[in-house]
Amino acid sequence: MASISRLSKAALDLYFRLLKAILALLMIAMIVPVSLQIISRYTTIVDRFIWTEEAARFCFVWIVMLGSMVAVRDGSHFNVELFASPKTDRERGIADLIVHVLMLLFAIVFVWHGSDFARFGLAQTSEMSGINMLSIYIAFPLAGITWAVFLLEKIASDLRLLARRHEAPKR
Repeated sequence: MASISRLSKAALDLYFRLLKAILALLMIAMIVPVSLQIISRYTTIVDRFIWTEEAARFCFVWIVMLGSMVAVRDGSHFNVELFASPKTDRERGIADLIVHVLMLLFAIVFVWHGSDFARFGLAQTSEMSGINMLSIYIAFPLAGITWAVFLLEKIASDLRLLARRHEAPKR
């Protein structure tokens, strides 16, 4: 069982690194159309390209969704304090478990409705570039699936924390 756990952690670590690499590449790629927009707006050096706005928007959608996936795994997403600061490991485990389960429910909503959104995109093409909109809309259910996988990892960690013997309250 421990080897399966190590294997799944290694696979999740690899996926996490891949997400971060793609995110970095998209950030770099977005510089090109945005720079062309700025240069064409303020100079006559470059013609005004219509595709640059759409390319920047599509990159931005993917950057936001990939960024949210990374943030769920590394815990850097925004946090709302639902409970008073936990004083023991057990209290922290319970509070984290509740928050992670609520986030998992939100991820399931994203998978469910994001799948409908992606199917809608399958029947559409972009007016400017002619690409199928599924390539953009698929980011939403993919984010929900990724959040769910990362949250299941966190929930397992929360449950392990709750199952351990706990220390006395900190003062």
